[in-house]
Parts: sequence; C-alpha cells; structure tokens
Amino acid sequence: MYKEFFGLRANPFNVNPDPRYLFLTRHTEEALACLTYGIQSRKGFVLLTGEVGTGKTTLINKLLEWLRLQQVATAFIFNSRLNTPQFLDYMMADFGIPCDSKAKSQILLRLYNWLLDRYRAGETAVLIVDEAQNLSDEVLEEIRMLTNLETFTEKLLQIVLVGQPELEHKLKQPQMRQLRQRLTLRARTHPLTLEETKAYVQQRLRIAGSNGQQIFDPDSLVAIFSERPALHRYPGAMAKRVHELCRVLTEQYGGRAEAVWEDAGSGADLLRRVWSLPGFGEQKAKIFVALLGKQLGVRPPGWKEASAPYSETGSFRSAADIVDEPSLRKVRAFKQDMKAAPNKETKVAAKAPKAR
Repeated sequence: MYKEFFGLRANPFNVNPDPRYLFLTRHTEEALACLTYGIQSRKGFVLLTGEVGTGKTTLINKLLEWLRLQQVATAFIFNSRLNTPQFLDYMMADFGIPCDSKAKSQILLRLYNWLLDRYRAGETAVLIVDEAQNLSDEVLEEIRMLTNLETFTEKLLQIVLVGQPELEHKLKQPQMRQLRQRLTLRARTHPLTLEETKAYVQQRLRIAGSNGQQIFDPDSLVAIFSERPALHRYPGAMAKRVHELCRVLTEQYGGRAEAVWEDAGSGADLLRRVWSLPGFGEQKAKIFVALLGKQLGVRPPGWKEASAPYSETGSFRSAADIVDEPSLRKVRAFKQDMKAAPNKETKVAAKAPKAR
C-alpha cells in the first residue's frame, strides 16, 4: 500500500540482502576490491569480517553476482553448522561435481582433477563460507588443507571466509596458527557515519523508484542513527538496524517523525513495533522511541518526559523511567499476544489492547 502512496516500484527496505541495493562507502569499496583482487590474483585465502548488520551478506551477494557474470564456478556455504563430511558433500554439490563415492579420499581426488581441468582452461573456482565464526576447528582445518590443492605456482581453489569479529578471535588461537599463516588478504566492513546513513536511505529509495520526494524527514534519520550507542561497541550505525527501523517507520508512519506523535496511542504503537524487531527488547526499544521524541522536542500524552538516555560522551545510561507504566503494560500485553499468535501473519496483524 505505501509503495503506491510514495510512488515506489519496489520495497526499498525488504528483508532480503539484495545486491542491487549495495551501498558503497569507502570501506565497502575497499572490501569489495580486496575480495575481487584476491580471487583474480589467485591468492588462495581471503578473510572478510565485520560486526553484525554491517552489510557482509549483501557484499557477498554482490561478489557472487559479479563472479557469475564472469562465469566463475562458485560454491556458497551459508550454513556453517556442518561437520566435515557434510561440508565436503555440500561443497561438491554446489560446485556441481558428481562423485559417487562417499570416501573422503575419492572426494578430494575428484575435486583436485576438476580444479586441474579448470586451471588448464584458464579458469578458477571460488569457495565462499559465510558465518564462518561457527565452524568447528575440524572443519576449519579441512578448509586449510583444501588450500594445498595447487600447482607449483598458483592456488587452484580460491577461498573466502566471511564472519563476525569472533572469527578473528578464533583464528588467533594457537591451534589455528597454520590456518592464520595461509591468509593472504583481509577485509572488513564498518558501521555507517551519520552522513552515510542519510545517503544509504536515499539510495535505497532512489533504486526503489523514488522521484526525489522527501519520505524521511531529517529528525527521523538523526534518531535512527543515534539509536546505535545502546546496541553496539563501535561508533556509527549498523546498516541492518537502519534498514529495520526505516522499514517500520515507512510502513506505519510514512517516514515522518512527527506522524508518530499525532495521537495519544501512536507512541506506544511505535514502541511495540520497534520492540518486536530482532535484537531490540524492551529497554532498547524505549531508548529509540525516546530519542525520536527528544529529537522533535515532543512527547505523546501518557508518556514521561524523556531525559537524555545517553551521556554527553555517547555512552549508555539507564532509561528505565522513559515510559510510564500503563504504556508498558499495553506493550507487554501485545508481546504476550504475539507469542500466542499461531502464525506470522497473525503476529503482524495483531493490535495492542487498550490499557485499562
């Protein structure tokens, strides 16, 4: 409905990591250049890390799109909760390499011959492993052994490990020193600055068909950016969190911050919507809603005056008194209804009961 209202061809804040919407900051461009260079130069082993929500999956999807346009054989493993036999089976299937035998020796021999054939034809193959911080030590060691598939001068298989900062910590362990020494290139994704947050939102709207009409007012964007200190150890906004908040504001309030406060119940309504987002919870949702109200200098009836939830240095402070108890009871009742709802559609359609 809101797409027609705003004249958009597509949903600009869909939950899927669509590579068309990749926002190229300086850090993202450097990371993408690092990955493509490592593959083209047959460096063998490349590492991509970044905090949750900084755009790693969208970046990898863009890399996969480029590799397929170049007709490069790829295997993409997105489920890292696999043991060694399952990992090898999945990799062979995604490469499209038939192998009747389940014996590890035969699988590796078949893979080696297939890689040699591609090398002689002037081609390469790329294995990408997402969520690699969850890989067991045994599977990581198997991946290291795959880098032994080589000629005298070049690696036959290019491997990209993608994960959260925990992956870097895991690779620093003594038992990972051999794998760590094989890494030739490292890339990182980073949170967005305030200016990048504004440009990120505008780019997604433009790609979705916006004619330049202002959908998000400046106060909304500043509040979305300012939400991050309560959730993250790093300065800047996480693209995924910006994405989720923009989706909520667009679908329910048309991106206008002042629309949130047009009636007495809308503040609590926004609170329950934000609260239902993954990773928010009660306290973080209260802080974001309070920030949005503070940015506008207004508050809906029934809400306490929101004292600054952040100190002057930007560090997190308790925000237990931001919302009054009747509003919280309303939201808690809504959360209970969500838990009892039989399916996702029911959860989305559910309305918060009136406070008694």
